[in-house]
Amino acid sequence: MMAKPRYRVAAGSAPLPRQASIDTGLEAGRTGRRLSTWLPTRAHVNTLIAGSGGTVLARSRYLGRNNGYAAGAIEAWASASVATGIMPAWKVKGARQRKKGHELWRAWTDESDAEGLTDFYGQTRRASRELYIAGEVFFRKRPRLLSDGLTVPLQLQMLPSEMLDPNFTTTAPNGNAIRQGIEFDRIGRRVAYHFWQEHPGDTTVSLARSGERVRVPASEVIHVLDPVEAGQIRGLTRFSAAMVKLWVLDGYDDAELERKKTAALHAGFVTRTDPDGDLYDKAAEEAAKDADGIAVPTLEPGTMKVLLPGEDVKFSTPADSGSSYEPFQYRTLLQVFMALGIPYYEGTGDLKQANYSSLRQGMLKFRRSIEAFQHSVLVFQLCRTVWRWFLDAAVLAGALDLPDYASNPKPYLVVEWIPPKWEWVDPFKDIKAEILAIVAGLKARSSVIKAMGGDPEQVDEDRRDDRDREQSFGLSSSAPGIGDNGGPPMDDEPGAGRQLNDNLASLMRLVKAFSADEASAAA
Repeated sequence: MMAKPRYRVAAGSAPLPRQASIDTGLEAGRTGRRLSTWLPTRAHVNTLIAGSGGTVLARSRYLGRNNGYAAGAIEAWASASVATGIMPAWKVKGARQRKKGHELWRAWTDESDAEGLTDFYGQTRRASRELYIAGEVFFRKRPRLLSDGLTVPLQLQMLPSEMLDPNFTTTAPNGNAIRQGIEFDRIGRRVAYHFWQEHPGDTTVSLARSGERVRVPASEVIHVLDPVEAGQIRGLTRFSAAMVKLWVLDGYDDAELERKKTAALHAGFVTRTDPDGDLYDKAAEEAAKDADGIAVPTLEPGTMKVLLPGEDVKFSTPADSGSSYEPFQYRTLLQVFMALGIPYYEGTGDLKQANYSSLRQGMLKFRRSIEAFQHSVLVFQLCRTVWRWFLDAAVLAGALDLPDYASNPKPYLVVEWIPPKWEWVDPFKDIKAEILAIVAGLKARSSVIKAMGGDPEQVDEDRRDDRDREQSFGLSSSAPGIGDNGGPPMDDEPGAGRQLNDNLASLMRLVKAFSADEASAAA
């Protein structure tokens, strides 16, 4: 038997008892008086979604429909992440083939919605809204017949989160595990989704089909979600961290409105010494009594009441919120919109405390979040899969001729997805900075074009077409000092190197001129 190893203890020190070291090592792990009531669950997020995800989602949709701040946050997120659409730039070799593919895509986007309500970019925007509200959304592939007359025989059906029961966890007849409506094979791959035949909350559909499930292969479904924890298989609303505060704040606002309404109901009272006079209306007094003969007091705007001799009245003085109402609202909404990932001014429209620097800094942080969401969620999960489905359908229908696509489709799947451009806070300064970066060689012109929501190859082709059209009409460039074409030359233009140097020198002169004009305007 091997002897247990022994360890030396430094002189003057002694090891702490095991339990004592655990109890005093991390203050956040103590369970004493201050933290005795803070005992959060250790359950995984999948367990929490299965237990209360339906209630959380219902509350999230309620806020989106009824709360102004929630509606503003949803709109701000969808507009920033999608706007008019995330456009594909196909990287296939051959300008003619690329142009034909882009034209076919643009025509198909108008027909992509199986409901016929919007185009593909509108569906992407709706997907962004659903991801914000519910944390997930589903798209089902809907192949169509050639006789349907579509540009490409393919459409997309959007399904909300409620169509997949989070409590449907069982074992499939084939031995696969079904977890929260998703069927997994033995190595953890998604193989199918078990959707409701009809929306479980829609009472206008046929009762004969409600309560039935349909198994859809995973190859025909796009499950778009932005998971917040490792191992998460269903989505969680972005309102989860701000939902309680929004609801309580909404109730507080309603109470404040009612208090203001009550405080605005002022009344004046007159005392008469002659109750038998002509102005004393006994019939009116009797009519103001209830069934038990008790006088019913009324309070209406601008009323004058006649009182009996000896009677008096005291006005109520409801407490005013004073100067604390607005600071409290501001601080609470700051917490809410921080949890929602939306700048305060975007969700509230309140710009009175903003300036150029604060707006720019807030937008930079917001844009980073949006860009991460665009590329890691919308593009990676939705756009890339839809492009593959689009090419599959186009090739099968004969709309595109792609050699060896069936045996080797990868070269045709290379697409650069270009999100919508960001509007500049100060266009003059930002454009000047971009020009300086290009001139100094710190940034490529194509990078600037992409940041503006354009496709560099398409821009160059448009510039070439503009040049040819101008030359055919005997016109010259309308931008003096930039070059014959209003920018750096094409690679195949004669004297490209010399002209590029001339253009860069012209750009520097323009920048200096811009700076001088700006300084003069400031003075």
